Amino acid sequence: MQYQRPSRETESLLSEIHAAELLGVSSRTLQAWRSRNEGPPFVRMGRAVRYRRQDLLAWIEQNTVAPRSG
Repeated sequence: MQYQRPSRETESLLSEIHAAELLGVSSRTLQAWRSRNEGPPFVRMGRAVRYRRQDLLAWIEQNTVAPRSG
């Protein structure tokens, strides 16, 4: 069997702990969001949960609130 180098897609998968660090929240917060179908998209691989870095960054952008002018 020949070794295949992981694709960029799989290389950018983050564990729950690393995703929580990137977002500045606890891993328990991510767990709560998942249970309520909130928060950033995630990938379930069996029992493991992973987050794509680009999904986290997109989620941050979508949830950024600009101050109102006026």
